[in-house]
Amino acid sequence: MSGGRWAAPGRVNLIGEHTDYNDGYVLPLALAQRAVVTAAVVHGGPSRVRSLQIPDDQVTFRAAAVEPGHLSGWAAYVAGVAWALREAGQPVGDLDVTVDSDVPLGAGLSSSAALECAAALAWTDLFGIELDRTQLARLCQRAENDFVGAPTGIMDQMASLHGRAGHLVFLDTRTLEVAHVPLNLDAAGLSLLVVDTRAPHRHVDGEYAARRRDCEDAARLLGVPALRDADLGDLDGLPARLLPRARHVVTENARVLDVVEALRSGADPRAIGPALTASHVSLRDDFEVTVPEVDVAVDTLLDAGAYGARITGGGFGGCVIALVDADRAAVAAEAVRAAYARKGFAAPAWFEAAPSPGAHRVE
Repeated sequence: MSGGRWAAPGRVNLIGEHTDYNDGYVLPLALAQRAVVTAAVVHGGPSRVRSLQIPDDQVTFRAAAVEPGHLSGWAAYVAGVAWALREAGQPVGDLDVTVDSDVPLGAGLSSSAALECAAALAWTDLFGIELDRTQLARLCQRAENDFVGAPTGIMDQMASLHGRAGHLVFLDTRTLEVAHVPLNLDAAGLSLLVVDTRAPHRHVDGEYAARRRDCEDAARLLGVPALRDADLGDLDGLPARLLPRARHVVTENARVLDVVEALRSGADPRAIGPALTASHVSLRDDFEVTVPEVDVAVDTLLDAGAYGARITGGGFGGCVIALVDADRAAVAAEAVRAAYARKGFAAPAWFEAAPSPGAHRVE
């Protein structure tokens, strides 16, 4: 095989605090929106990467020599995968790569992980590299962390590679154990509405770093490896500055487990709505990672009849998700648009999400 096409999806996190330093549980789903990589082996190199979305930006590099700092921008996510595979001792050569993606950029839906995972499948298939999906997720995360320089966790890559149609990906971020939990929205007459708030990310780097320090300080004072190892009753002695942060993480892990239990037991998915809303309240009040556009969207969606709604992603902008009756999805989205117009916010975008297959070769 000298060429082919590979697709990898973006993701939405239904519930769960995905900051990797807390070693918690998350429950994402792979989206129908995906990055598609068309690739062929280039004998003698160099690798060439171009995007149909940015046709004037063509990048070249040599897979055997590329190093962190050589490239920046979107192409670094592709080159970083070649570098990570090479650093792991895998026999990577050069590829001619064309990227086509409909995963929204800058919305917190993991467009970068989708690109990494599609590129990783291309390199491993074309050069006969045998790695399981979790190993591949680790290498894609390393590409993002150490080549691109983005300090992300592994949830995005795991969701993209382990996604399954009609199922959520139940991930233990400490052990990387994966299980699939059914979520049949169509049968229940439901829609998972995703509203891109278009809110500009504000003070993200400093705020993320502050949350990390707070959680690590709380775990150290409690004498546990991470807040995943603490119970709510353990938190009483924490300083007032740290208590809300720790409370969010501990209660969020419990909410994930409750949602998983409910869905596995065959409960109507509407029953998980209150957990989604409680998650948002915790993210707003205890973790303090929301912004006005996000809170207005959640409140409006609940007023419009959503069974539950929350911010998804790292916060300070991005997307809100809501569990709504399928025949009310457009009405709920329009309510958010009208609320934004009254507030003078930029108009939001929206779509309906469905748990979709993970990364795969396109026949």
